Amino acid sequence: MGYYDDNYRSNKPNKGNRARSFLMGITGLVLGALIVVFATDIGLFSGDLPSNNKEATSGETNTGETVNETVNVDVNTAITDAVEKAQDAVVEVVNIQKSSLFEQGQSAGVGSGVIYKKEGDYAYIVTNHHVVENASQVEISLSNGTQLKAELLGSDPIMDLAVLRVKGDKVNAVAEFGSSSGLKPGEPAIAIGNPLGNFPGTVTKGIISAADRTVPVDLNGDKQPDWQTEVIQTDAAINPGNSGGALINIKGQVIGINSMKIAQQAVEGIGFAIPSDIAQPIIADLEEFGEVKRAYMGVQIVPLMQVSNYHREQTLKIPSDVNEGVVLYQVDPMSPAGKAGLQEFDVIVELDGKKVASPAELRKHLYKEKEIGDKMEVTIYREQEKKTVTMTLGEAKGPGE
Repeated sequence: MGYYDDNYRSNKPNKGNRARSFLMGITGLVLGALIVVFATDIGLFSGDLPSNNKEATSGETNTGETVNETVNVDVNTAITDAVEKAQDAVVEVVNIQKSSLFEQGQSAGVGSGVIYKKEGDYAYIVTNHHVVENASQVEISLSNGTQLKAELLGSDPIMDLAVLRVKGDKVNAVAEFGSSSGLKPGEPAIAIGNPLGNFPGTVTKGIISAADRTVPVDLNGDKQPDWQTEVIQTDAAINPGNSGGALINIKGQVIGINSMKIAQQAVEGIGFAIPSDIAQPIIADLEEFGEVKRAYMGVQIVPLMQVSNYHREQTLKIPSDVNEGVVLYQVDPMSPAGKAGLQEFDVIVELDGKKVASPAELRKHLYKEKEIGDKMEVTIYREQEKKTVTMTLGEAKGPGE
């Protein structure tokens, strides 16, 4: 069974003895379904596309009437044209780290990135958060081998995206982004990146296996899902070093940022990319603010399913038929949650009238359905009593919900 990338760690604030005792009583669960990792170990195998001419019927008269017209499409030529259009905009990204004051920086990892904009004196590159995580310095290599020092503008572990900036005078290629919303299974998909850190500009081909897959992501390394991320599934080969590279369509447009893969030895041809339509607003926030602006409650949480029966009965004291929800093990008294009256060991079961069974569902509602300043109804169990409170959401300033 594959496990999540160990690069994802979170430092939790110190808690009181009561909360610490409660957390130590949480039962550890290893979910066999959680096999998605960020691409840092085994490789995948690409699928095949038709190599001969393909016929399609389409056409439209000047009056808007549809007529049949046979169009010959050479798939091989289309692929090479698409690659030629996008390849030079895909770069190598090197994460350099210093372990002490007296040591020179050493490469801690190599990934890929995509030049998405050139403006003024600078060029802008999107890559994965895990590619540049903990970097003391980041460098990129253009497709012609030119090396440039990069500035990290912002990084977001939840969506696994980061934005870099470099001097733009030596940058000549910029990728064109396409829409991911209309993708259909079976469409051609082409991955471009730097697998193993040794093969820049490598191209692999496949198809869109699923256009709207949702997969669990573990952000803190506890083998539990913290977030459900929407991805494109493809069988185009994505190997270590491909992370942050481009997934393009047959027009040479970027439709996804390669990010994840399955880490089971028996699995072949299952890779994932962050859809372009989801990535672009995240990229814009990282470029402008250095972070993603998200609504904030001011709590630390764990899933109720991890809590032992003993602590459900003795600590939470909730009804025996409450089996799903999110437990608050820390509440900032000056946060929106604290001001709304939420307390340690309250169990959230609904947000705005919608059931919440896990931290992933809470974050999905908070991050995708709500804005900073919105009001949100929170239904909780406090021991045997079920009650609903209303809070005005604030702006996140650090780890936590």
